[in-house]
Amino acid sequence: MNLGYSTNAFVRYTLPRALQAVHELGFAGVEIMCDRPHLYPPDYEPADVEELRASLGRNNLKVTNLNSFTLFAVGDTYLPSWIEPGADRRQIRIDHTLACLRLAKALDCGCISIPPGGPLNGGSRVRAMSFFHKGLEEVVPLAESLDIRLLVEPEPDLLIERTSEFKEFIRDVRSPQVGINFDIGHFFCAGEQPQAAFEELFAWVGHVHLEDIGQSRIHQHLVPGDGAVDFKAVFQTMQKLDYRGDISLELYPYVNLPETAGRLALEHIRPLLAEAGLDLE
Repeated sequence: MNLGYSTNAFVRYTLPRALQAVHELGFAGVEIMCDRPHLYPPDYEPADVEELRASLGRNNLKVTNLNSFTLFAVGDTYLPSWIEPGADRRQIRIDHTLACLRLAKALDCGCISIPPGGPLNGGSRVRAMSFFHKGLEEVVPLAESLDIRLLVEPEPDLLIERTSEFKEFIRDVRSPQVGINFDIGHFFCAGEQPQAAFEELFAWVGHVHLEDIGQSRIHQHLVPGDGAVDFKAVFQTMQKLDYRGDISLELYPYVNLPETAGRLALEHIRPLLAEAGLDLE
């Protein structure tokens, strides 16, 4: 198991500088943001990808996940979406996902995380879910051929937020390449106990996001230890189920002090992981 740190906390750094900072903090892994100012696919020629591979090697970093959620380069945090009414908008999301899958293969990364689509903005949930499934049908063949997992990340206020909604969605998915990027804080925001949700969804978990959330359960990522999430219980459940995937710290609100936030997070997380018996590489 590798513990990574997402570069979406380092948007004021170039990607090479972010990789160096993640390494210097003591992380063995890195989750890379597939958007500007980092790894937006149209900005990367083959030679650029090779240089990125070299930079990862110099910093002894494994890519834990490609975070293909945001699209600030052409939109915002959520849009273009899988479920927008306009086919041209949905196609942007499909094309972005296909490009991220190819980058994952080039970087020896086994998964990419994707949004479930949304927000609904009053639209039909049935129609939105149909759009999402149809969009996935366009990208699953490539994921299968490259052996890269497509991990849907439930998020507050989007098409899929909760355990029950993910299980409803996955019931109609036939490909084993589609799973879940389990964001511990997001399930806490949705009013669930993350350890119980993890156990119920374990068969589909391919990667884990880690951040704390306040007692209010408002969706605001905090440094682990500054909120109300019971990480000890979550880590014990992961150990009990023999989870062997990677974990990535996601602290994008801390763009002004990503290194300080990462250092404080490690100080809180490492003893809890060790206590639970989860071994880090």
